[in-house]
Amino acid sequence: MGAANRVIGGALATVGAAALGALAWGTVVERNRFTVRREVVQLLDPSARPITVLHLADLHLAPWQRTKIDWVRELAVFEPDFIVNTGDTLGHTDALDAVAYALEPFRGIPGVFVHGSNDYIGPEAKNPFAYLAGESRPGRDGGNRLDTAGLEELYRDLGWYDLNNAARAIEFRGSRLELVGTGDAHRGWDRLDLLPGIVDDLRENVGWEDDRVGPAPVTIGVTHAPYQRVLNSLVNHGADMIFAGHTHGGQVRVPGYGALVANCDIPLDQASGLSTWHHAGRMAHLNVSAGLGTSIYAPVRFACPPEAVLVTLTADDFGYS
Repeated sequence: MGAANRVIGGALATVGAAALGALAWGTVVERNRFTVRREVVQLLDPSARPITVLHLADLHLAPWQRTKIDWVRELAVFEPDFIVNTGDTLGHTDALDAVAYALEPFRGIPGVFVHGSNDYIGPEAKNPFAYLAGESRPGRDGGNRLDTAGLEELYRDLGWYDLNNAARAIEFRGSRLELVGTGDAHRGWDRLDLLPGIVDDLRENVGWEDDRVGPAPVTIGVTHAPYQRVLNSLVNHGADMIFAGHTHGGQVRVPGYGALVANCDIPLDQASGLSTWHHAGRMAHLNVSAGLGTSIYAPVRFACPPEAVLVTLTADDFGYS
């Protein structure tokens, strides 16, 4: 029995050491191992110029996170044409100045934004392992109120449009873009009941409505949390491409398996990356970013490095195939 106990004890010690090593990697190394994912999507009219979209998601920024702040600033070297921010930018009550500094290099680059709940309400202390238990509950509206108005003013000053349950139309680089967004579905702030009227109003009043010569509009959906009801609704309204965040890519992934949770009802194999979403005989490209941060109370990533995404929209060459 003594030998058997020693074997068991040695095995447990090995498992414990591996677990501690994985935790150390996830909290110290992986969550600061910022990466750029690149994608190309054929979507635009043959006459249109490519559009490089920088997709930012889930910064969860705290004022002391200098490495993340400096890395975000350096993304300007890629010279994006357009910014899509899918929310949860704030991660602390005192983060607004840090956000302003991080995003300053993108001033004058057009873009759009939606909010996540953490752009309204600050994070609260909780068990960091609760994230792995499955989809989190929306929670109460308590906690520290954040400076959402200041964040929106900052975005407007940068030149970005608010798409929280709203729509905009722009002509850009030879393309006509319909931009349609929702509020955070994780908190039930997605007003899908208003979406038909919002989209109809956009299309009835857009400047190119009577111009049948120009390119066909491309519809881009923007949302924070990629719940199936939101994705289905955006597809129903003609979305050709959808950008989302919220999932953190699972935050903790098992190599060879993938995400354990998505914190919403999207299939786990679509918790991050570029895929396609099908509904009612229609299809849209779907880009879900793994995001750039975590809650300050759950500062760990494993096999899921933080990311920004560069999506280059190019001409659809179907007509030439």
